[in-house]
Amino acid sequence: MPIRVVVVDDHAVFREGLRALLARVDTIDVVGEAATTDQAIAVVASETPDVVLMDLNIPGEGGLTATEQITGGPAPPAVLILTMYSDDGHLQKALAAGARGYLLKDADPDAIVRAIQTVHDGQIVFDAGIAVRIIDATSRLRSQRPFPSLTARELEILDNIARGLRNDAIAARTGLSIKTVQNNVSAILLKLGATDRAQAVAMARDAGLGRPRPQ
Repeated sequence: MPIRVVVVDDHAVFREGLRALLARVDTIDVVGEAATTDQAIAVVASETPDVVLMDLNIPGEGGLTATEQITGGPAPPAVLILTMYSDDGHLQKALAAGARGYLLKDADPDAIVRAIQTVHDGQIVFDAGIAVRIIDATSRLRSQRPFPSLTARELEILDNIARGLRNDAIAARTGLSIKTVQNNVSAILLKLGATDRAQAVAMARDAGLGRPRPQ
């Protein structure tokens, strides 16, 4: 089945350009468009897309509010931010609102297509320049204290990974869905700069995680 996409941007020319780009991709189907916060929330509710391409600067309460409301519902779509803002402040707010990806509008068309597929698969994606900054910042912070970029939930999941638990066992222990655990694992690998799960386990154990719990 094609990935169902909704495009949210207040510039009609930009929306049309995205629609034309994605129309050439057999695995993607644009099922709706919106130009404001209210329109975005409404079209997502009616079309139930898999992925939402979201501009931050839209009329109404803005793209952050739209993202927060869209991702707060049951079985929410993945929101991929497509914006002109490259600063860390907007990035952090977008992630806090529930976005799964963050690209700049001047991104290569192929990168946009790949990003849609990536967030649809439950992973996180960032613009290349932003990703380098995140990894560099994480490396600097790691030298001060272990894994400061991880949330409390991500740290708990990493601890369970270091104990050798698989995603289904972690889901049972934490009360999360397997999909949520998978998404958190993807975020953990990215934040740690780990290439795979085994490397993340090694880093976690070096930091003292994964030790047997006291009886």
